Amino acid sequence: MKEDPTVPSDARFETRAIHIGQDYRSETGAVIPPIYMTSTYETGNPGGFDYTRSGSPNYRNLQNTLASLENAQHCTVFASGVSAITAIAFGLKAGDTIVSEQNIYGCTYRLFERVLRKFNVEIEYVDLANPANYARIAEIKPALVWLESPTNPLLKILDISAIADVAHSVGATVVMDNTFASSLLQRPLDLGADLSLLSTTKYTNGHSDALGGAVCSNSAEWQEKMIFAQKALGLQPSPFDSWLTSRGVKTEALRMERHSANALELATRLEARADVKSVRYPFLPSNPQYELAKKQMSAGSGMLLADFGHTQEQALAFIRRLRLFTQAESLGGIESLVCHPATMTHASIPKDIREAAGVTDGLVRFSVGIEHVEDLWADIEQALKA
Repeated sequence: MKEDPTVPSDARFETRAIHIGQDYRSETGAVIPPIYMTSTYETGNPGGFDYTRSGSPNYRNLQNTLASLENAQHCTVFASGVSAITAIAFGLKAGDTIVSEQNIYGCTYRLFERVLRKFNVEIEYVDLANPANYARIAEIKPALVWLESPTNPLLKILDISAIADVAHSVGATVVMDNTFASSLLQRPLDLGADLSLLSTTKYTNGHSDALGGAVCSNSAEWQEKMIFAQKALGLQPSPFDSWLTSRGVKTEALRMERHSANALELATRLEARADVKSVRYPFLPSNPQYELAKKQMSAGSGMLLADFGHTQEQALAFIRRLRLFTQAESLGGIESLVCHPATMTHASIPKDIREAAGVTDGLVRFSVGIEHVEDLWADIEQALKA
């Protein structure tokens, strides 16, 4: 992370999001750094740039911002969240083992099962919300322990510090996918993780108009691996997407406060309805990991999971009746989205494995946006009544 003498060392998140990562503008006095839409650079330039696949002013600015927001020494940005996952996986070798939380993003599972296994990397899936299962980490002695908290889509909360202690005792690296929580609400590196992974497509950018990923760490060794993977595998983002994400992150604090407030209100109202089978949200007192969520996160974020007791067909019919919640992949944008995990984000996971992890046909995942909460509630009510 590049130090910026113009920003106080004790500046808060909101200030750092706006003022860190503002280089390459002094020549013109531009308040916002420009987009450097060039594929190559003249040799010997002051910034040391040569070819955009291996570096851009827009990458560097975004990397500096995200490193600051994640309390990290290093950050590397990528073309997407899956690109960031790929970069970490590229650091493994044949014979290595991953211990992974059993409820993970469907595309992570697909990469593990259909790519890494071909290269003789073993993966064991464990319910890491249950402390009794931490012993498997000590027994297996994996190269990586792969975590999500909250998980996708079940919103399980994992004890990052406790798991990291066990993992580090056997020399394992802890990877924490921080996408659902966001950099504002949770700091994985402060909690003991070695790598904090973000799909910046989601809450970091927040406007559903740019793909991106990032890996933050305090390890010089892992940073070298990330830079190499970015360049050697062609995992770099475009300068334009990096610029859009730098713009979006400046309002992350404001957006996350509204996302969290709206989601908690909707979760509370849904839970009070007799016709709703179950509701899962990190900051609901009924959440079995409620106390842990309050300890690790400063708010509950914008993801909400509900089971209306529907069959798959009924769940999809309910989703199609919604007007303000657009049925779509992804999450974390200013607009509200709704997803049916069994047929969308987690469709690549075999049905028996998916259901064993708790992703059933009746689950509906809401990415609660920043619209007025009463309008969102009215939309849910009319869809349920219909």
